[in-house]
Amino acid sequence: MVSSIHRPTRAKINLQAISDNIETIKSHLPQKTQFFAVVKANAYGHGAVNVAKSIENQVDTFCVSNIDEGLELRQSGVKKPILVLGAILPDEIKVAIQYDLVVTIASLEWLEMVKKEGLSLSQLSVHIKVDSGMGRIGVRSLQQANQLIKGLKEYGASIEGIFTHFATADEKDDSQYQQQLTFFKELINQLEDKPAIIHTSNSAASLWHTDSIMTAVRIGIALYGLNPSGVDLTLPYPLKPALHLESALVNVKEINSGDLVGYGATYQAKQSEWIGTVPIGYADGWTRDMQGFSVLVDGEFCEIVGRVSMDQMTIRLPNYYPLGTKVTLIGRDGNQTITATQVAQQRKTINYEVLCLLSERIPREYE
Repeated sequence: MVSSIHRPTRAKINLQAISDNIETIKSHLPQKTQFFAVVKANAYGHGAVNVAKSIENQVDTFCVSNIDEGLELRQSGVKKPILVLGAILPDEIKVAIQYDLVVTIASLEWLEMVKKEGLSLSQLSVHIKVDSGMGRIGVRSLQQANQLIKGLKEYGASIEGIFTHFATADEKDDSQYQQQLTFFKELINQLEDKPAIIHTSNSAASLWHTDSIMTAVRIGIALYGLNPSGVDLTLPYPLKPALHLESALVNVKEINSGDLVGYGATYQAKQSEWIGTVPIGYADGWTRDMQGFSVLVDGEFCEIVGRVSMDQMTIRLPNYYPLGTKVTLIGRDGNQTITATQVAQQRKTINYEVLCLLSERIPREYE
């Protein structure tokens, strides 16, 4: 997808805010805790390469979702360790070794495939994934973990770490979290061969469950200044949102009472109104369910009227504004602010999804 640099829609990324968030989070971690920065999914929409390069000296390891995300960082010159969090297939071993990517191994079946195909794991570094109750990937018993570690070593792999992931660390009810933590701690304590790096804590666990912090933390959404729980839990300390989404008016017209706006004719003017067109739509990740939400123009909330279309949307203005007037979709304008979490509430989803949906058509500008 081509980045649309010849239109006014922009995502402005404050790299200093991300750097400041790292230092703030570190100040609340036990000393010597390794800091894993999660930059998967294009750094949650912020731009993986630019973010990683700007914070490389502040972190110990980068976490990505898949091999290709790791390759992108390596090919851009990133030198720090890169951990691929998602499961891989054995045919990806060679490229992982070639680009010095640490991979996650999550099942005995994977090891059986390696044996069947006669592959060598020499020079491959791995972390073992334990499914403590998330239900996705990972071994589910002490026996499986011991067998996997033993088998991987027999085939030449270097086992650097072991980890799990919490399903409900961002919720008020911590009963499931406590069950997972207990399971994982008991497994770790009984391992025959314990890896050096042990990590459980994602952003939510690092913020609200410091009892789960072991030798490393994996910080994702909090890195970018957002609350992992949305609005359910209060952040224990302030973080700085790093992304500001803005566009501009490209058309302004006055319509009459009774005039219709947008696909499906879902909006009808009740009186003479000023309607502004903004060049952003669902192909950019600004989805159709944003109708009825508001954006900021000149520090005032302006409702999105009519359906959001693929490439543009329409807003009701309090009065005439000239073409090129700034429109803020996420961020501050004057005394008012719109957050990614508020956008998520409108969509009945989470702030992670709001940021990750911002497509490559929207240029990222760094400051």
